[in-house]
Amino acid sequence: MNNYELMVIFTPVLSDEEFKAAQKKYAKLVTDNGGAVVAENAWGLKSLAYPIQKKTTALYWVLEYSAAADFNEKLKIQLLRDEAVLRQLCTKLDKYAVEYNARKRSGVKSGNEKAVEA
Repeated sequence: MNNYELMVIFTPVLSDEEFKAAQKKYAKLVTDNGGAVVAENAWGLKSLAYPIQKKTTALYWVLEYSAAADFNEKLKIQLLRDEAVLRQLCTKLDKYAVEYNARKRSGVKSGNEKAVEA
């Protein structure tokens, strides 16, 4: 089982229910194929750096999961078939990235943050 991080950019015309349903659909796809969802983070509506399909905003969603290596092709095909998905990027995480994400989720300081002056 390898660790992966998936970022999906959905079209901004989705309602909240449709956005949540799409998130559940892909998280369920991971678990149904023997993977495990580690963390989910819906960033919500953000501005795009450049227009995609004449849209300047989009709904962002990040999924961290562990799965077998051959599963990513199935996931990619499903994402490419979905008209609500503007862009997607799946990244394999090394052990340092997994540790960093776990510390970040738990709120432990990594020492790399800049000090905020009051």
